[in-house]
Amino acid sequence: MNVVFAVKQYISKMIEDSGPGMKVLLMDKETTGIVSMVYTQSEILQKEVYLFERIDSQNREIMKHLKAICFLRPTKENVDYMIQELRRPKYSIYFIYFSNVISKSDVKSLAEADEQEVVAEVQEFYGDYIAVNPHLFSLNILGCCQGRNWDPAQLSRTTQGLTALLLSLKKCPMIRYQLSSEAAKRLAECVKQVITKEYELFEFRRTEVPPLLLILDRCDDAITPLLNQWTYQAMVHELLGINNNRIDLSRVPGISKDLREVVLSAENDEFYANNMYLNFAEIGSNIKNLMEDFQKKKPKEQQKLESIADMKAFVENYPQFKKMSGTVSKHVTVVGELSRLVSERNLLEVSEVEQELACQNDHSSALQNVKRLLQNPKVTEFDAARLVMLYALHYERHSSNSLPGLMMDLRNKGVSEKYRKLVSAVVEYGGKRVRGSDLFSPKDAVAITKQFLKGLKGVENVYTQHQPFLHETLDHLIKGKLKESLYPYLGPSTLRDRPQDIIVFVIGGATYEEALTVYNLNRTTPGVRIVLGGTTVHNTKSFLEEVLASGLHSRSKESSQATSRSASRR
Repeated sequence: MNVVFAVKQYISKMIEDSGPGMKVLLMDKETTGIVSMVYTQSEILQKEVYLFERIDSQNREIMKHLKAICFLRPTKENVDYMIQELRRPKYSIYFIYFSNVISKSDVKSLAEADEQEVVAEVQEFYGDYIAVNPHLFSLNILGCCQGRNWDPAQLSRTTQGLTALLLSLKKCPMIRYQLSSEAAKRLAECVKQVITKEYELFEFRRTEVPPLLLILDRCDDAITPLLNQWTYQAMVHELLGINNNRIDLSRVPGISKDLREVVLSAENDEFYANNMYLNFAEIGSNIKNLMEDFQKKKPKEQQKLESIADMKAFVENYPQFKKMSGTVSKHVTVVGELSRLVSERNLLEVSEVEQELACQNDHSSALQNVKRLLQNPKVTEFDAARLVMLYALHYERHSSNSLPGLMMDLRNKGVSEKYRKLVSAVVEYGGKRVRGSDLFSPKDAVAITKQFLKGLKGVENVYTQHQPFLHETLDHLIKGKLKESLYPYLGPSTLRDRPQDIIVFVIGGATYEEALTVYNLNRTTPGVRIVLGGTTVHNTKSFLEEVLASGLHSRSKESSQATSRSASRR
């Protein structure tokens, strides 16, 4: 179950099926992103694809010597563009691939438009999602719900993305969903409908234990996307933002022109592939080793190129040297910028208190530490608000809850109203009333003992003691202990055996910390394969945008007014 490989295979097959000769790849806005995640331009060039065009670009030239490979989402808009294209074809022959199920009526319209008989084939290739890591996929949808319910357009896109994922991995799963979420049940039903309607597509070889699709809701764990991260990939996304593997470094002080935007892809960057899940301290020493290695291989300034053999050796090694030089400068820049932000924003101290808020249950110590950091001028308004959000979620119903006082502290610190309002919005989004599970207190004697022993041992790393709630959910699922009363099956049948192939989907977005959890479970649990997906992959900034987009904050205005009234009385 490797989503990068699945999408890559589709694209290779498209190019191979069109046969030898020069080709143009015609895509839409979304499929451009889907392709760029798994292939670099230079890799595709080697397959005789010399031109990349958007179907919606108006001023494409007529090039009858090129074959066209069209990879498009089956939207009405794209079908209309394709009809126009076929009426006045710009290329010699067309191979059309839709990234999802296309209706018979649309195929008929295309056939009618193809008066010049330039279409060689029309097929469905189900690469209708963004493959981020081998076990992580996204649909790049921000703001999927209105209140607690789906935005209808996003429900339809998510259903398409999720069914395409199942088809590309050749899985026809049983479905479980989070009972406390209306949105999870709705998505489960929509996916089931597609499987029933397109039953011929889903007729795969039956495995002994059927695959399982588990649908969860972000509301159940609003803590994970609020935390600072310390492993490479997650940290880059949290502090710099990753958008389809691209990182915008244009705001970095003194950045050189060629490093304003860099690409971090494990597919073709060995250093990144080996370091993406390591913590920041290890990255630092690995960068140092990379630099030393590079220094050794660097051609000497006065290297004498006397014989033909010398020159030949130099020319042969130069491309690897150039590539290594690019890798070194890229990672040194990225890690340097992460270090600068960590010290500028005092993130080590902030993160330690975040971890305490997420993992410990000592209210008075947590409150003192949050108050202390709110007084610290180095702590940004963003980090100050995030600390108060974590406090508000954890100690929402604590008898000595001091949220009004902390809200006053935020105001005195000069934190903008936008962030102050978000505190109550986050509680409205993922507070105790909404959660189907208990995020904070251990449930039974075994769990309490575990937590006690963990406390005695001391954590190996105070900055990474938090484990996403997803870890516990998957652990229970793998052991066959996930309660059906909280995560029921859709339909009458249930799984008798422990699941082996698990696809987890998080409505409202997954995180790189959860992707790390899945990576580690895949590595340490023989016979179990897990793929994680989400409507998007969040950092704190995008998660807060998700909360705003849900519109729940408008309902919580009254409660925030009450909060500020009681605060001013103090």
